[in-house]
Amino acid sequence: MIDGIIERPSPNFDARKLPITLLVLHYTGMTDAASAIDRLTDPAAKVSSHYLITEDGAIVRLVDEDKRAWHAGNAHWRGIDDVNSASIGIELVNPGHEHGYRPFAEPQMQALLPLMADIVGRHGITRGNIVGHSDVAPARKDDPGELFDWERLAKVRLALPRPHRHLTDPLWSDASFLLALERFGYQVVDAKAAVRAFQRRFRPANVDGIIDGECRAMLLSLLTGGDKGAEARQARG
Repeated sequence: MIDGIIERPSPNFDARKLPITLLVLHYTGMTDAASAIDRLTDPAAKVSSHYLITEDGAIVRLVDEDKRAWHAGNAHWRGIDDVNSASIGIELVNPGHEHGYRPFAEPQMQALLPLMADIVGRHGITRGNIVGHSDVAPARKDDPGELFDWERLAKVRLALPRPHRHLTDPLWSDASFLLALERFGYQVVDAKAAVRAFQRRFRPANVDGIIDGECRAMLLSLLTGGDKGAEARQARG
């Protein structure tokens, strides 16, 4: 376990109904850490997370991991509809898109990595199940957003990397792309929102909600093992 965690227990939790298989990252979307902590511990707000990390790198525990925190809301990932029951939620203090969205602070990222590694190691969470709030609730949420450094996490195997090499456009129709996106894990009831969530996660420089050749190629790569899978297929000829 990580040392130096600050305890600020929230009353907003209940019993889990599923084993822990997911880790969901959020931003707070509020002006400062104090406001976010106050809301996450307010019984009337009915929201919480397991952890919160301030911009100066302090880790605050709000809900014990064996309890179901209320962080994901109406969400879905890889066949799981009760994402709260199956996940650990981490809130990163950041004003978000409504209050002056900015890059995540270096001390915050330095605190996040060992916390994630500890959680993932203890629960056996796979990289494909380390997601953002926008991944599990694409029609409602944008966080942690396009400024979050997923590639930094991927370099230490705490997230799936963005496919870069040997990308081939499979020329799927839009309907076929959405079926593939659903197979990967997204809920596609709101198609454009699902595409934007995929782009925000894997192509943050261009989040336009339009299915194009690059999106198709990246999704194909992810479904077939990423860059290493592509290299293996190329080697086989």
